[in-house]
Amino acid sequence: MSRAAARAARRAWAMWSLPALLFLIAFSHRAAPGIIAKDLMQEFGVTGAIVGLLSATYFYAYAGFMIPSGLCIDAFGVRRVVAAGGVIMGLGTGAMALAGAPRLLFAGRFAVGLGATVTFIGALKIAATWFPPTRFGFLSAVTATIGVLGALASTAPLAALVGLAGWRGALGIIGAATLVASALCLGLLRDRPEAGGFEAARGPGLRQVFAGAFEVLRNRHTWPPFLAFFCLYAAFGNLTLWIVPYLRDVYDLSGERAALYATAPSIALLFSAPLTGFLSDQVWKRRKLPYVALVAASAVVWAGFVATLGTLPLPGVYTLLFVLGTVGGAFVLTWPIGREVNPPHLAGIAVAVVNFGGFVGAALTQGPIGAVLDARWAGALSAGARVYPVEAYAAAFGACAAFVLAAALLSLLLRETRGRNIYPALHRR
Repeated sequence: MSRAAARAARRAWAMWSLPALLFLIAFSHRAAPGIIAKDLMQEFGVTGAIVGLLSATYFYAYAGFMIPSGLCIDAFGVRRVVAAGGVIMGLGTGAMALAGAPRLLFAGRFAVGLGATVTFIGALKIAATWFPPTRFGFLSAVTATIGVLGALASTAPLAALVGLAGWRGALGIIGAATLVASALCLGLLRDRPEAGGFEAARGPGLRQVFAGAFEVLRNRHTWPPFLAFFCLYAAFGNLTLWIVPYLRDVYDLSGERAALYATAPSIALLFSAPLTGFLSDQVWKRRKLPYVALVAASAVVWAGFVATLGTLPLPGVYTLLFVLGTVGGAFVLTWPIGREVNPPHLAGIAVAVVNFGGFVGAALTQGPIGAVLDARWAGALSAGARVYPVEAYAAAFGACAAFVLAAALLSLLLRETRGRNIYPALHRR
C-alpha cells in the first residue's frame, strides 16, 4: 500500500469512528434497564410489565424515526444529523437521571431512543462513502461489533458504575459523555472524502430522497430481511432485558455477578459478528447461505436454552449464552442484503428500512413479554421488587425461541446477492 493510500485509509477509519462512538453509547442504552430494573421497581414501585414498557420506549422511538433518519442522512449529511442525534440522546439521558416520577423517566428514555436512531445509519453511510463497496459487508459487521461493545458496557461495567454512583449518577455520567462525543462529531466529521469543507458534503435534495424511499418500500426484496430481523431482534432484545433479572431470581446472584454472566453473548459476538462479515465478503462470497445456516443453528441453541432453564449449573448457563452469541452473528448480514437489493444511491434509506424491522420487533414485544412474566408471578418480593419463578422465565424465553424459529423460516425467502448490488438485474426482471 502506498503512503497516500495508507493515509487515506487512516482518514476513512477516523471518519467512521466518530459516528461509531455515538453508536456504542446508543447501544449501551438498549440493555441498561435490565441492570437497573430492581432499582426502578424499588424506587418507583413498578411491575415487570412497566420495566418492559420503559425499555421498549427506546425501541418505539428508534423504530418510529428509523426511516426518517435514513431520509435525513441521505438529504442533509451524516455530520449534522448524527451530532444533533447525540445531543438529543445526551439530554434524554440527563432527564432520566433527574426523573422524580415515571413520566419524566419515560420521556427521557424516548428522547434517548430518538437520538440514537441516526447513529448506526450514520456509521454505515460513512462506511458506504469512505470505503470500497467490496468492504461494506465487513464494515457492517465491524459496526455491529461496536454495538456489541456497547452491550458489554451495559452489563458488568454499568453494574459497577451503578454500584459506585447509583443509577442516577451513572446515567448522568453517560449523558455528559454523550454530549462530548456529539461535539467531536460536529467538529471533525466530513461526509465524503472529497469534502474539504462542510458545504461540499451536501447530498441529494429531500424530494429526491423521498422518491427513492418509495422505491425501496415498493421493492418486495426489501421485506424478507426486514421480517427476519424483526424476529431475531425481538428475541435478542428480550434476552438482554431479562437475562440479569433471571440470573438474580433463579440463581440468587448479586446484580454484579448476574451482569458478569450476562456478558457471554456479547463477548462471543465480538468475534463472531466481524468474522461472519469477513467470511461473507471474502471467502464464501454469499449472503443468504450463511444467514440461513446461522439462524437455523440459533433456533436449535435457543431451544436448548429454554429446555434447561433453572437446571444447568452456572458454567453451563454461561456456555449456552456464549454459544448463542457465537451463532448469533447472522444479523450483521441483514444490512448488506438490504443495501444490495436496492438502488446504490439510496444506501442510507435501504439500510434504515431493513434495520427498522429489528427495532419494531423489540418495541412490540418487550412490554408483552414483561406481562407474560407478571402473569406467572407467584407474589414473591425482594426489597420491594418482584421475584419471578423459573416457570415465568420459561414462558418468556420460550416466546423468544419461537421468534428465532420464525426468523429461520423467513431467511429462506432472502435473495442471494453474492456480495454485489443486484438491483439493476432485479429491476429489469
